[in-house]
Order: sequence, then C-alpha cells, then structure tokens
Amino acid sequence: MSTTAVALVVAAGRGERLGSGGPKAFTAVAGRPMLDWSVEALRKVAAVKQIIVALPEGFEAPPGTVGVAGGAVRSQSVLNALAAADPGTDVVVVHDAARPLVSAELIEACIAALDQDGSWDAAIAAAPVKDTVKRSADGVGVLETPPRSELWAVQTPQVFRREALESALGRPEAELAAASDDAMLVEADGGRVRLVHWESENFKITTAADLALAEQLLSGSPALKAAGV
Repeated sequence: MSTTAVALVVAAGRGERLGSGGPKAFTAVAGRPMLDWSVEALRKVAAVKQIIVALPEGFEAPPGTVGVAGGAVRSQSVLNALAAADPGTDVVVVHDAARPLVSAELIEACIAALDQDGSWDAAIAAAPVKDTVKRSADGVGVLETPPRSELWAVQTPQVFRREALESALGRPEAELAAASDDAMLVEADGGRVRLVHWESENFKITTAADLALAEQLLSGSPALKAAGV
C-alpha cells in the first residue's frame, strides 16, 4: 500500500531579522515569493495529496493549497494546519517556507525513511555539524564542548506519524511555546526520531546574506555554477 501524506508549510514568520518589510515567506526570491518554491517541491512528491499553509494575517495561500491562520508561535501554526488536514492521512510532512531550496528528492527520502521501519515516529532532514560547538548558559562562560561527531544540524522537512505528532502537540503550553522544531516535542513525548543525512543546499533564510545566496542558487547563477556550488 502506497503512503499518503499531508504537507504542512509553516509560513507565518514576520521576517524581522531579514529586514524584508513584510512576512518572510512572501519575500521575492529569484522572481517568486519564497513560499512558492517549497510548494512547488511538495507538488512533485506523489505521496503528498494535500498541502496546507499556515499564513500571516491578510495573506492568501498559493492556488491548489489550503490556507489557515498562523499562530503566535511555531507549534500553534502547526496545530492550526494539522486541524485542517484530511482525517484519513497517517503521515505528516512539516516544512518551513524559509527553506526554499528544499527538493522533492529530500522530501521523498524523509518519507521513505519513516516507511522503512515501523518503530520510528519521525524522520528528519539533518546534516552533521562541521564546526566545534561550545555550550554556554550566559553567552560568556563555556560549560562544555560536546563531541562534534554526535552533533547534527536539523532542517526541515520533518516527517511524522500523525498520531505521534498529534500527541506531541498536546504537551504543556510552555513546552510548545519554547519548541524550535516539532521533532523535539515528539522526543519529549517519548517518540523515536531518526535522522536523514542531507548535506545539499537546504539552508534557512534568516538574514539578507542568506537571501542573496538563495537568490543566486535558485536563479542558476553562472558564477556559482562555475564554482561548482
């Protein structure tokens, strides 16, 4: 039996650090709203039967997708989008609109990883950390240096078994407000999360420099192609 998935795209961010003067997901990248690139990739994935977008107030979802109001925090946006999902869908793909370089190949790899073994509750895109990382509670004193070989930089998409995500989104409000990704809520809820190794370009646009690089990559910059990027 083939997998049927619903995709939830989180697109309600204000983009204050980007300085775009409006919601980040609707900032133009290579001639199109940032959100459109993620929606296009999701549409290429056969398993994805429905795309739901959590939006900032006053904005509309792309044609062929379902729009819902975004929340004040990430987890509320995911909750709102999940509430609009077809009830018969057992697999949920969550993706940030701020990662417009996502590919259909990566989305398919995460869905396949979840399908490979029924013991996992989530499969998430991630890349090994290349820099040495220090832990500090106050931003001044170093508490420890975790082994770099054990550290992974987490991305989206993140793919979940629906019941695991629904349970995790029922955790205490303080945990939901503090969560920077959905997999950490599943972990806190006792779920098992597996990594899907992915090092190709899939960075999150946060600053103007990120936006400029994404613009070059998505427009097929000759300079970047010549450099092998």
